[in-house]
Amino acid sequence: MTRWRQRGDIWQLEPAGGARGCIEFIGGSYLAATPQLSYRRLLEALASKGWLVRAWSYVPGFDHQDQANTAWRRFRQLREGDDSTAPLLRLGHSLGCKLHLLAPDGGRSATGLVALSFNNFSAERSVPLLAELGQQFNFRSEFSPSPEETLHQVACSYRQPRNLLVRFKRDGIDQSGRLLGVLQSRAEDATELLELPGDHLAPASAGLRQNLLGSWADDPARQRALDRIATSIDAWGD
Repeated sequence: MTRWRQRGDIWQLEPAGGARGCIEFIGGSYLAATPQLSYRRLLEALASKGWLVRAWSYVPGFDHQDQANTAWRRFRQLREGDDSTAPLLRLGHSLGCKLHLLAPDGGRSATGLVALSFNNFSAERSVPLLAELGQQFNFRSEFSPSPEETLHQVACSYRQPRNLLVRFKRDGIDQSGRLLGVLQSRAEDATELLELPGDHLAPASAGLRQNLLGSWADDPARQRALDRIATSIDAWGD
């Protein structure tokens, strides 16, 4: 049986029988503070397939570059005792994709990135009240880097050629298409796009969706979609 272990702001899940590789996970928006609960079913499914899972717990803020740097440092600290020859897969959902893309190593330390439902909206669209207050009281009211600056930074500084962008068919806020264009414009890029059933919350634990949205949200089709996500990540990560 797999068990969660908290190591500072990282929640770690070790597979039974030894790990064949490591997944460094960053969630999105309000789900990110408790990844061991918010994404429990997906992450435990990956651990059951032999992956050591590390999930960063954080509260999203306006300075995304600072948070990307913090996550990268925390993952690196825990990675020091790992087998350096084992695959290292970075996995993000929504805002978590952006934070992985902004990692100060440009993706070089990983063997690949899986980006689920990439989202790169402005602060005005994401948190309009905070943006309005920022303008009124003269504090930062846009994410740093901004959406356009983020894509420019990815084009210029992100060096990982191997990326899997996962878009869900009923996700109305997914921006994977634009990211795909930026990544594929780089030399020797090997980025792929995969479309799966589901919506923006498909990677979140079905039990959590049930608590938030009612019993209809935990139907068998959603659970099958979540299992398919884990299988797709596992197959691509080898």
